Amino acid sequence: MTDWDMELVHVESAALDALGAANSLETIDAAAAESVGKRSVLAAMQRSLRDVDPDERRRRGALLQASRTRIAQAVATRRGELLAAHRRDQLASDALDLGDVITSARPWALTAGHGGLIPAVQAELEDVFVAMGFTVAEGPEVETDWYNFEALNIPPAHPARGLWDTFYVELGDPETIVLRTHTSPTQVHLMEQAVATGTLPIHSVMPGRCYRRDTPDARHLAVFHQVEGLVVDQNITFADLAGVIETFTRAFFGPDIRSRLRPGYFPFTEPSAEFEITCTICRGAGCRTCSQTGWIELGGCGMMDPAVFDAVGIDPERWSGFAFGFGIDRCAQMRAGIADLRALTENDVRFLEQF
Repeated sequence: MTDWDMELVHVESAALDALGAANSLETIDAAAAESVGKRSVLAAMQRSLRDVDPDERRRRGALLQASRTRIAQAVATRRGELLAAHRRDQLASDALDLGDVITSARPWALTAGHGGLIPAVQAELEDVFVAMGFTVAEGPEVETDWYNFEALNIPPAHPARGLWDTFYVELGDPETIVLRTHTSPTQVHLMEQAVATGTLPIHSVMPGRCYRRDTPDARHLAVFHQVEGLVVDQNITFADLAGVIETFTRAFFGPDIRSRLRPGYFPFTEPSAEFEITCTICRGAGCRTCSQTGWIELGGCGMMDPAVFDAVGIDPERWSGFAFGFGIDRCAQMRAGIADLRALTENDVRFLEQF
């Protein structure tokens, strides 16, 4: 057992002890955040995986995932015990004493909620990319027009703005503040920060919620979740991009699911492509979800346009890179075999209990 393995065993043991000692909902929340939150030791150990070789990274990643699962189960179990105890105390304090009329309170089964399908899929996606050497970054959901469009080579009145059905916020001058239509603005923030601090290169993914005035259908929602990736380094080629997408597809969906690229257009990448994966509903045979094509479009990708580098002060003669983005909701749909995305927003308990 390596020193890293022993540290993981110690961290898990300490987390389980802290969860077992929690005696209130507040302390269980604090213990859970300390154990598996984004600033926890486990999160730091996950981030450290990018510094080890691929075989060791896969081994450690599997151990981390198993440890995180055990801790999450302990959190759920302890929370359920505390909720049940709190409810018993509440029922006892609220009971009416009416002599022989009311003699006891009738118990009923209690169930605990959970994060749901989309947060679970987002966590899995982050694990896959961290294992590939990426870091995870976040950005604001309300952005200026400059970050959401102009810095991404989409100036005012550019025809490409029609690709994004935008929600504008009544703040500042008209049409200057938006609910972000994609997570690409976080790429701009990362590049600006890297230039300011001299921390290039960048290998990062950015998950988050986005907003567009889409009409909900089997594959679209007005409020949805995206994960975008950004690589800025030296001697990066389109082959690197294709390799990352294929590696992700096989790691997340399974070895029998393939990806393919076809020419596309995005103002901030050149050349650009849209990537599709084998439809997991029909396994490529053709169905209603994939419009009988056997393929599902997952997102877009391409090599970073020099104009974007110019906007943030990166020398395109020295640095190159690529970006990609796809829907977390679409990944969940393909992974779980959900025929219609609208099921995610209907709050049908029969559906929710499956995840």
